[in-house]
Amino acid sequence: MNRFIVAKSSRCIGCRTCELACSLAHQDATDGTEFNAQKLRPSLTTVKTGTISMPVTCHHCEDAPCANACPTGAIVTQANSVQVLQDRCIGCKTCVLACPYGAISVSTGPVTRQVAGETIALGVRARAQKCDLCSGRDAGPACVGVCPTSALQLVGADEMTDLLQTRRARAALEMSGEAAV
Repeated sequence: MNRFIVAKSSRCIGCRTCELACSLAHQDATDGTEFNAQKLRPSLTTVKTGTISMPVTCHHCEDAPCANACPTGAIVTQANSVQVLQDRCIGCKTCVLACPYGAISVSTGPVTRQVAGETIALGVRARAQKCDLCSGRDAGPACVGVCPTSALQLVGADEMTDLLQTRRARAALEMSGEAAV
């Protein structure tokens, strides 16, 4: 089973700390520029309405519609999560249309190459961007670790098993109470 992040809207205060942590965890430190508002490109989005606020992120679906729709095979399942292989992505946005959660976006960025010690601009490239569960980060997803209200939780197979057992036990108790009445 793929891991994914669960957001509890009852705990979310809409502070967007998760978005900032995501952006910082994925910043390109090799481009030699400072992090600024223009570089804020989180892989999750905090949705706010009059009554709720909640981060929306990739569900890392088992039979991922985005992966099924990708014409280049750039979206794959690996390490119990759905990942975008950027070297294969052509920025066609088919995955954006296929995602039922609105958890994928396409961002553009400069394409450069080093030639004889100089950086040469080659143009702009579009790339699919989605939650990668901070793959390669030992501490796990940055958003989960920084949430001040613990509204975000990384869920895997063990947590799902525990949740199912709890819900089944609660349902059994509710049903037995109804039968006695």
